Amino acid sequence: MQSTKAENLDLFVNAQLQFKRALTWIDDLKAGIVDYLINPNRTIHVRFPIHMDDESIQTFHGFRVLHNRVRGPGKGGIRYHPDVTEAEVSALAAFMTWKTAVVDLPFGGGKGGIVCNPKELSRGELRRITRRFVTELGDAIGPYTDIPAPDVYTDQQTMAWIYDTFDMMHPGENNLAVVTGKPLDIGGSVGRNEATAKGSLFATQQLLKRGVVAGLPAVQDARVAIQGFGNAGGTAARLFYEDGARIVAVSDSQGGIGLDSGIDPNKVLAHKKKHGSVVGFPGCTDISNEELLAYDCDILIPAALECQIRADNANNVKARLIVEAANGPLTMAADENLQSKNILVLPDIVANSGGVVVSYFEWVQNLENQQWDLEKVEKLLKKRMTRAVDETVDRWTALDEKYRSGFNGSHSGPNLRDAALVTAIKRIATVVLQRDIWP
Repeated sequence: MQSTKAENLDLFVNAQLQFKRALTWIDDLKAGIVDYLINPNRTIHVRFPIHMDDESIQTFHGFRVLHNRVRGPGKGGIRYHPDVTEAEVSALAAFMTWKTAVVDLPFGGGKGGIVCNPKELSRGELRRITRRFVTELGDAIGPYTDIPAPDVYTDQQTMAWIYDTFDMMHPGENNLAVVTGKPLDIGGSVGRNEATAKGSLFATQQLLKRGVVAGLPAVQDARVAIQGFGNAGGTAARLFYEDGARIVAVSDSQGGIGLDSGIDPNKVLAHKKKHGSVVGFPGCTDISNEELLAYDCDILIPAALECQIRADNANNVKARLIVEAANGPLTMAADENLQSKNILVLPDIVANSGGVVVSYFEWVQNLENQQWDLEKVEKLLKKRMTRAVDETVDRWTALDEKYRSGFNGSHSGPNLRDAALVTAIKRIATVVLQRDIWP
């Protein structure tokens, strides 16, 4: 990651800053547990050679970080990207620990990544890279150890290769639960592809229902801008549109489009499939990603990469609510800036947890040899997301009352991220103490 004089944009640094800020709201946590929770439990760095299509041999680097597993197996995606670093993967693994705890899943947090550019690799090369990576990890992953899932530039096919490789290494066992986000024909769950976006919608609906955003009682008629038009962002655009929102701006890696009267995301998706980008969609004004973040809207949904809203551009945000569909899209400085402007942020560990919730459903179905229907999956997803939002808002209210009574005058008061992290940290710390420390 890069850094500027204004702030450090390293995702791991920002993750630790968020954790330490949340700790200021907890006055009964032992110091030793703090040190244990803030750092990864295990980090694996592998280097392996691959035969490329042109008969050359290229060496690739891969990482798998298990941040914490006191509540259950590690859980988290594997991403393929040229900018993958150990620090980034470590931060994302920590986010997964808090995310699984805040939605009360029996998982810990993990994350993986391979340094590569999938756009420059053939299907055969990606298959060989995936299978070799799984072989290198060996028993570091497993249904009861650490369970991967799709992430940036990985998909159902990648998960199928992971499952098949692991299954061949462990014959005679039911290994379906080693990975989630698989194709339906080999143990995947209905509803998994839309789970992250649908969870974001359910979470936003419940947050607005609680009346915490003045003048914005529901998704219906809200003006929504979305950065990112992939699985999370593109699907969110369609789902929010179907729920009555007015989609006023969307973007992808090449740029964005804006139209105050509203955009039909289904037509934009067709345009993107034909032209490779949302840019140039008829009737809209082409805008940059920076302009999208500053677009006049009610709800801003960052659904792309991390550190998109920073100290140098947070002042430009005009939205009343930010829903973090991406992981770590705001820096710590941006968070504090937005709080001072009374712009509410629904944090990533709540807002985008729908994916891991349905991954949990897939894991359960695999272990029990069951197949649930879509109605059951969506009903249970909505229940989990609604409860997580309610618990976060209730915790936020309690922390605010504590702050107003004179506790912790060192900063401006709690926000929703503080509340969610306090809930997650307390749940994990409770299990650590209940299990006791052995030997």
